[in-house]
Parts: sequence; structure tokens; C-alpha cells
Amino acid sequence: MAVAAAVKVGNLPSKFQRFLPSAPKIAARIKANSAPPPPLFVSTNPSDVNLHRLRELYGVCEHSCHRFPNTDGAGRVEPVDALKLSTALSHSSVVVSVFTKPELVASQSSAWANAASVGGNWIRKVTPKNGRLIGFGRAVSDLGLTASIYDVMVHPYYRGKGIGRMIVTKIIRMLINRDIYDIAALCNDKERLFFRACGFGDDMLGATTMMYAATAAASSLSSFSEEEEMIVAGRKLLLLPPQRQFKQK
Repeated sequence: MAVAAAVKVGNLPSKFQRFLPSAPKIAARIKANSAPPPPLFVSTNPSDVNLHRLRELYGVCEHSCHRFPNTDGAGRVEPVDALKLSTALSHSSVVVSVFTKPELVASQSSAWANAASVGGNWIRKVTPKNGRLIGFGRAVSDLGLTASIYDVMVHPYYRGKGIGRMIVTKIIRMLINRDIYDIAALCNDKERLFFRACGFGDDMLGATTMMYAATAAASSLSSFSEEEEMIVAGRKLLLLPPQRQFKQK
């Protein structure tokens, strides 16, 4: 109680002075976490997605559709192919996109509170036409039995606000409403914790995803060429193709 009183009046004992430099950072973190979420518009209509804006989001999120993407000199992944992305969208069973006011993308967290204080009428004005795409996710399904979730991403500035989980929850609800319960998510190690928080876990049947390698069809796994490499990723044994030369862009 004495320490708390001292902090409150600004008379912190000398033995606690070394903690002072971190106090502003802690205060800023608390303020950011307590700030209200930005005004959002969630769409499940694929026609609301602007292909150019979606490609931009892929780039900002450093998200690639390829398992072994090319990178430039700065380590950024190659832009997604527009034609293939358009085809993927047209064949996706569920598409969820999230929009907010464009001016908030580059603003500070404090601006969120000022904008949100305007009220619900202002929030409803956010639409795919006047908003900026900041979140995305999609699912591919056979429309009868199974589905897989792909490409869940959120603009880095808006992460930690529950938007990613909201996207996944929306996708799952739409699939369940279609009587599809066998839902998978192909994710890397960095994404595992996120999907676990969304309710995903290891397959109770012990199933492991296996990726087709064209070279494996012509030769057994014990006699792969010197240019190929075997790696173990989790419980998966992968046969990598010859190393690709990264393009300098």
C-alpha cells in the first residue's frame, strides 16, 4: 500500500526508480489494449472483394499462396499472381472480407477512440465501396462433406484486436450452416497457436497431411536425386524439389 501511494503521488522510493523507464511503455500498452475496436464491415459476398486491394493485403501481410515463394532482396515474398488469385476466389466456397474506414489504416490508436465515439450511425457507413480491406479469409469445400480454410490474414496494424478470430468464426458458422463439420486448416508452425485459439486441434484419428511431390512418383523415397532434399516437418516427411533460384526484384 505504501508503494502504491508513493507511485500515486509521484514519490517513488529510490530502489524502484529503475522501473520508471518502462512505465510509459506499460501505460501505452494498456491504453492500446483498452482502446475500442475500429469500425468494421464484414462481408461474405465475394463480389465485394477488389482484386487489386486483395493483392495489396497479401503483400502487406507478407502472405504467399506458395509453399516455397520467391523473395526479393529485402526478403519480401513475391506478389500473388492476379489471374490465379481471381480463379481461386471464384472457386472458393466461403469468402470473408473485413473493411474499415481508409483514413484509419494510417492513423494512431487514439484516433480509433475518437472515431468510435461518433456512434453506431457512423459505424454503419463503412461499406466495401468506401472502406479499406484489412482482413480476409476463405474456405474451399466439396459442398457436402469436408472443407479447408486458407489465407486468413489481417493487416499488421489491426492485429491483436480479434479480427482474425472473427474471420475464422464466420467461416466456420457458414460451413456448419451448410451441414459441413469436417473442417481443416492447413497452417504453418507460426499459425498453429492462432488456430488452436479458434478451436482447432490435432486430428483425433491421427491423420497427417501429405503433400504430393511429382518427383516422388518416378522414384522411391530412398533413391531421390542429389538435387532433392528430404526434410521432416513435424510428423510429415517431405520431398523438396530442387532449390529454386530466388528472383531479385
